[in-house]
Amino acid sequence: MSAFLLFSVQPMFTKLVLPKLGGTPAVWSVAMVFFQAVLLTGYAYAHVITTWLTPRRAAFVHLSMMGLIFALALPMGLPTDLGQPPEEGQALWLVGIFAVSVGLPFFAISANGPLLQAWFARTGHSHATDPYFLYGASNIGSLLALLSYPFLIEPSLPLSEQVHVWTSGFALLIVGVAIAAGLVGRIPPTATVLQTRNDKATVPGWGDRATWTALAFVPSALLVAVTAFVSTDVAAAPLLWVIPLALFLLSFIIVFQRKPFLRHDRMLSLHPIVVGFLLAPVLLGLHLDWQMMLPLHLVGFFLTAMVCHGEMAKRRPPAQHLTEFYMWMSFGGVLGGLFAGLLAPHLFSSILEYPLLLASILCHPGLFEAKNRSRTLKTIGFIVVAGGMIAVALFVASRAVSQPESANPTAILIGLSLVLMLQFKHPARLAGLSAAVFLILAAARLGDEEAETIRSFYGVHRVATTSDGQFRLLSHGTTLHGAQKIRDENGRLFEGPLEAITYNHTSGNISHAIEAIRAAQGRLNNVSVIGVGTGSLACRRQAGESWTFYEIDRTVINIVKDSSRFTFLSSCAPDAPIVLGDARLTVAGAEDGSVDLLIVDAFSSDAIPIHLMTQEAIALYVRKLSARGSLVLHISNRNMELASVVAAVGGANGLAVFRGGPEGRTNVGRYITDSEVVVLSRSGEDVGDLATRSGWQRYEARSGIQPWTDDYADVIGAVWRRMRPHQ
Repeated sequence: MSAFLLFSVQPMFTKLVLPKLGGTPAVWSVAMVFFQAVLLTGYAYAHVITTWLTPRRAAFVHLSMMGLIFALALPMGLPTDLGQPPEEGQALWLVGIFAVSVGLPFFAISANGPLLQAWFARTGHSHATDPYFLYGASNIGSLLALLSYPFLIEPSLPLSEQVHVWTSGFALLIVGVAIAAGLVGRIPPTATVLQTRNDKATVPGWGDRATWTALAFVPSALLVAVTAFVSTDVAAAPLLWVIPLALFLLSFIIVFQRKPFLRHDRMLSLHPIVVGFLLAPVLLGLHLDWQMMLPLHLVGFFLTAMVCHGEMAKRRPPAQHLTEFYMWMSFGGVLGGLFAGLLAPHLFSSILEYPLLLASILCHPGLFEAKNRSRTLKTIGFIVVAGGMIAVALFVASRAVSQPESANPTAILIGLSLVLMLQFKHPARLAGLSAAVFLILAAARLGDEEAETIRSFYGVHRVATTSDGQFRLLSHGTTLHGAQKIRDENGRLFEGPLEAITYNHTSGNISHAIEAIRAAQGRLNNVSVIGVGTGSLACRRQAGESWTFYEIDRTVINIVKDSSRFTFLSSCAPDAPIVLGDARLTVAGAEDGSVDLLIVDAFSSDAIPIHLMTQEAIALYVRKLSARGSLVLHISNRNMELASVVAAVGGANGLAVFRGGPEGRTNVGRYITDSEVVVLSRSGEDVGDLATRSGWQRYEARSGIQPWTDDYADVIGAVWRRMRPHQ
């Protein structure tokens, strides 16, 4: 029960907090770091009371602490007056919110695992000398909690009832711990330190502690990095937050079995192969289909966790040092989470931590032992030269076509992966080759295009000028968010009329929607836009209209206001205010009934933050609309079919729904991008002739598709419909 409560509270509290704090992957990264830190605190507490107190006193202290937390901190809930997140230090602000809301209950439960195992080791049971199998068993409970939440708990119980059921479970846990404490109380009070049959065991040294810490560091940091990748490039949804964590727990379950069904030596053999496949697209900066890359990233993460946790399990100490082992293991986990979740955004201007962590091949045993050190160094020196030649050849080949965009990234991936696979029996060679490829490609790309990467709490933004100097681009993750033409075909500064391109071009669906709604109302007084991008949408403004932009990321605001980068905003709407903050919080401050048109165009790489398109979010937007106001949602997405979801949400709010599908144009100009747009209005008359325009239609909700809410989102269904559009 302890493990089940421990890992059911994470998705439950994530669901509770995300709609109020912003549903971005960055929030989940901070949440994971917070839970890891509290877990360390609980493990350290268990180590202290087990080491320095008699069993009876330790049981009394622990039960008293749990009872006090039950009385003072449950049921869980957010502070009533959160206020707006600060412009700087959002991570620390979030940690404070988490600590006040869920910190104490999570701390109390986290201590139970090592504490109960330590008590079991005192019992004289036949397995008491090696109680680590209980850690694998406890992770089975944790895994069941994570997997049952999205499929059983969430669909069956409203969030408020989930909190009360969890509180009842906490009370039952206190009773169970009290029963266990009664059994422990039979141990003589003179036993102040854990005793086992292995009295001759050596005390762990600092080398052992450092090894435990390092082996825990890598998979913990990768957990944060992989979760950020999945939630950024697939969907900003809690369900996908669960998948990497479930694999993380599964690795613990397997390696701490008495006879693991996945042998450690086989994991060591497979790991370099998968890492080789992963390194190729990461180091070459290739953006491949997520259906191909998502399984590869997850398998690579799982194998890395199996290798590191397997080595850690092999090095576990005798039972009398059990709580210390868990404490140092948790310390490594916290360091990994801090590195990937909080420090890396400040240390690196790009996602450099991911390829660095993929060098987890260095965790293989014996790689740098004294007997192998000379051979390893010679091999790495050779590979720096050979790898450089391979990297340059691949780099030139990928651009040996007139249009760089037409290069076949899959062929490059396969070619480099095969080279790396040839070295799978030689971890040092694979590590050296990977490092050489990364460094040389990084140097070679300096001359490819003029580019600048700017990293913030919410992700990495890349401002680049194409190699021919004609366009300046803004990208976030794998998604192009906007472009501006800055030079003509002859290389002269572009002096023609400023024209929005990419999704906001004049013949695109977003422009069609604005024109039709403006014509139906006669004029637009107040327009609000969620998501500023490059600011190109400002060029759709007409004289006399007041436009307001809402943007969560201060870095994006700085980029779009810098006329040396983009001039859309300064040329078309220099006086338009930009309100900083998550739209669910900031739009709520607008006057009800004051907005004639509200446009939601808030991408996070290729993921649309789901908390901005739930039934509650749409209801908020509708309150802000004027009597004939309309809502426009840009839902273009490579991974999910969202039109039917918006139709269901619109129907639940009593709105008419109109959809403009991707236009399917070809050869109409560089950086002219098709888009999928949905318009919601109280009446069909409020959108004028929109439904009769090419590519547009009145759109009805599909049977069997429920509206998404702050408590419910069927991400798997949306992904399946995109993959199987005719089913």
